[in-house]
Amino acid sequence: MTTPVKRMPIEEILVKKGLILEREIDLLRETAKASKQSIATLLLERGTLNEDSAGQILADQYGLPWNNLKEFRVPTPLMESIPVELMHRYEFVPMEKEGDVLTIAIAQPQDLRMIDELEHQLGHELRLIVSSKPAILDVLSNSEGNSQVLTRIKAELDPVLIKEDEKGEEILSVERITQDLSPVVKLVNTIILTALQKQASDIHIEPTGHAVDVKFRIDGVLYLAMESFDSGIHPSLISRLKIMSELDIAERRIPQDGRFKLLLNKRTIDFRVSILPSVYGESVVIRILDKQHVSAGVQGLRLEALGYTGEDLRRFRRAITRPYGMVLVTGPTGSGKTTTLYAALNEVHSDEDKIITIEDPVEYQLGGIVQIPVNEKKGLTFARGLRSILRHDPDKIMVGEIRDLETAQIAIQSALTGHLVFSTVHANNAFDVISRFVNMGIESYNFVASLSCILAQRLVRSICPYCRVQVEVHPEQCLESGIDYETVKHQTFFEGKGCNECHGLGFKGRKAITEFLDMTDSIKEMILGGKSSSEIRVAAMAQGMTSLRQAALAKVFRGESTLKEINRVTPVEEVL
Repeated sequence: MTTPVKRMPIEEILVKKGLILEREIDLLRETAKASKQSIATLLLERGTLNEDSAGQILADQYGLPWNNLKEFRVPTPLMESIPVELMHRYEFVPMEKEGDVLTIAIAQPQDLRMIDELEHQLGHELRLIVSSKPAILDVLSNSEGNSQVLTRIKAELDPVLIKEDEKGEEILSVERITQDLSPVVKLVNTIILTALQKQASDIHIEPTGHAVDVKFRIDGVLYLAMESFDSGIHPSLISRLKIMSELDIAERRIPQDGRFKLLLNKRTIDFRVSILPSVYGESVVIRILDKQHVSAGVQGLRLEALGYTGEDLRRFRRAITRPYGMVLVTGPTGSGKTTTLYAALNEVHSDEDKIITIEDPVEYQLGGIVQIPVNEKKGLTFARGLRSILRHDPDKIMVGEIRDLETAQIAIQSALTGHLVFSTVHANNAFDVISRFVNMGIESYNFVASLSCILAQRLVRSICPYCRVQVEVHPEQCLESGIDYETVKHQTFFEGKGCNECHGLGFKGRKAITEFLDMTDSIKEMILGGKSSSEIRVAAMAQGMTSLRQAALAKVFRGESTLKEINRVTPVEEVL
C-alpha cells in the first residue's frame, strides 16, 4: 500500500483555495478544539464546505487522487470476488484490479489502522483514491451487490419455521441482511432490497411444479429477477411474508390481502401484499409504494418531464388553465394517469386557488393541496366525498376516478357550476370515453357542455442512453409494425444493448405518448348528433389530432424507443 502522508495542514489548503481568510485560522482552531471537532466537520456544519469539497481537500492533504464516483458502478468481477458486507463495513468501493494491486475509493485515507486491516482482509496491495462517504454509499447501493448475497443465501437455504409473534416495523439494509438472520428472513429482505434498487413497482412470487419463480415488474414489464428457488422453500417464504403482513399463516385456501412497512435510508416504504391460492401453492404479488421518494420527485413536476411535446402539450396546457370545465385523462391501469393529473395540478396551483382532491389511495402528497383518501368501509366513496368537497368552496377539484353514474353526475355538475374538474376514466382511447359516459346513463348534452378535453395516454419505455446503439430495420419488422419499409429504410433506428445502468434491460424509464381530443364546437355537434366514434375520430384527425400510434411511431423515429416496444403498447394501424 502507498501509505498516505499528510503533506499540508487543512488550514493552509483552505486559505489557498480562498475558502477562509488567513486571519480566521487561529479562531477556527480554537473553535474546533473547544467543540472537540475537526476543522473540516466544523466547516461542513457551517455550510462553508460540502461533502465533495471536504473530500477534495482531504485528497489534497494526503496527495491522493479524488473521484466523485458519479455514474460509477463496481465491475461485476470485483462484485463477485469481494464480499459485499466487507464493502459496507469498511465503507470502500473497489474500482479496478491490476495484478495484485487493487484500487479502492475511501472517505478516510487518514485511518491507517482501518486501511491496514482492509489490506489484510482483501489480500491485495491497495492503491487509494479519495471520495465522499455519501458517494461511496450511493455506489454500493446502486451496484449489483445483492446477486452475491442471494447466491450465498441459496446455498444455505433450508425450510425454516418462522415465529408467529414476529411483528413491528423493520429496518432494511444490506448490512442487516448480511447479519446473522435466518436464511428465509435474509432471502425475503434481499428480494425486497434488490427490487427497490432496480426500481421495480411489483414483486411476483410464483410457485411452479418443482420451483419458485421471483419476478420484478420494471417499467411496466415483468422480468425473471433471479434463478428459480427449490419449491421446498416456498412454505417458509410465504409464512414469512404473511407474518410481516399480519395475515393468517394457517389459512392457505382463500385469498388474503395485507400490508407492511420497512424503514430504508431513513424513509418509510409501504408494501401491499396480495396472496392467492394456485394449483402449485400460494402465489404472491407485492406492490411497492415508495411514497416519500415519489412525492419528492412529483413536487415541481412539469408535463415536459413526462414526455409531452408539441401541439398536444400546448392544447392540454390551454385546457387546464381554463376557469371551469372537466379535463379527463384515460388509459389502462399503470399508464401514468394520476401522475399526469398531478403534473397538471402543479402547473395550475397558486396561492389564490383552493384545490381539493379525492383519491383511492392518495398516491403522492403535495403541499398546499387538500387531499382526501377514499374509505369505502367507512362509507366515504368518491360520490359522497365529492359532495362534501363542494361545500368547502374549492376552485379546482381532482377526482381520482369516475367509476359510476353518481360520481359522473356530480363531477359534471361541478364543472357546469364554475369549477375546474380533473379526473380519470378507464377506456382504451379518447373516443371510447364518450361511449362509456353514454352507457353510464349520462345525458349527452350535459356531458358535452361540461367537457373541455379528453387525453388518452400510454407509457412507452425509453431506450437506455448509456447503451443506445444504432440498428438496422428489416422488412419483416416493418410489416409487423404496419409501416412501409421503402418509406423508412433510410430512417435511423436505435435500441439498447443492455448495461449496468439499465440492469441489462436496454430500457431506462418511461415517457408518455398521448392522443388529445379537444372538444371543439364541431366535435360537440357530432356527439350531440349521435355520430359514431369512427366518424368523430376522422373529424378529429382532420383537425390535427395525433393518434396514440402516430405518437408512438414519432418516438421511434426520434430514436427514443423501439418498434417492438411500441407494438407492445399500441395496436398496429394501417400501413403508413
